[in-house]
Amino acid sequence: MDVSTAKLIAREVSDGVIAPAYEPAALEILKNKKQGKYAVVQIDPAYEPPSTEGREIFGVTFEQRHHDRLVTSADFTNIVTECRDLPPAAIRDLTLAWITLKYTQSNSVCFVADGQTIGVGAGQQSRIHCVRLAGQKADLWFLRQHPSILALPFKAGTRRPDRDNIIDQFLRDDVTPNEKADWGDIFDQTPRQLTPDEKREWLSRQDSVTLGSDAFFPFRDSIDRAAASGARYILEPGGSVRDDVVIQAANEYGMTMIFSGVRLFHH
Repeated sequence: MDVSTAKLIAREVSDGVIAPAYEPAALEILKNKKQGKYAVVQIDPAYEPPSTEGREIFGVTFEQRHHDRLVTSADFTNIVTECRDLPPAAIRDLTLAWITLKYTQSNSVCFVADGQTIGVGAGQQSRIHCVRLAGQKADLWFLRQHPSILALPFKAGTRRPDRDNIIDQFLRDDVTPNEKADWGDIFDQTPRQLTPDEKREWLSRQDSVTLGSDAFFPFRDSIDRAAASGARYILEPGGSVRDDVVIQAANEYGMTMIFSGVRLFHH
């Protein structure tokens, strides 16, 4: 844990951090978080978990091999679409999507852009529900960068968590009157919300987004929804009886789709 990372963590909401080692200056920064009650744990970097992990539920024991498979460049070689464009930035984002899904509750998908995860849909009973949930989060991430949002007239001294919550409300179409009642305590003057047309115009600029899925897409509806959030690169295991339909949908949007051949489970 270095100083720059400690400074970032110090301003974010979390209960603790685990790392194999800490720079002395970084440790001092973390000691001041949560009035000294922040959990700082050092882990043995040489620790290796058992090859098999288990879980007991109502007397039934489930066991599976510990997921120790690493991401390799070979995971991104099976391109199944007509478009085979895969620049280094996309490979970086595909790698991040793969790792994110490895540790996210199944069923899950995630959107990645510019080296960061921008939307996760996890634990849903339907693949399209995962994509819609993650896509909404990705859209909100991009809308937060709209010039009107960056220029919101917050009152001096407004705390960062309060700003984040109000921005989320400000961008939603279903914000309640009771929520809006608090805006007068946050803004110097209540700004005008973006119209649906303004949102659509801004979101149309979102491009080169990566979408990863922990399992295959059974229908093309997930591809259609992903395209609405700027997805251009897609990573999924493959193996659906409708793979041809899904690939054709990706071809229609000019996407690059990769079949990893690896189904990710996290329950």
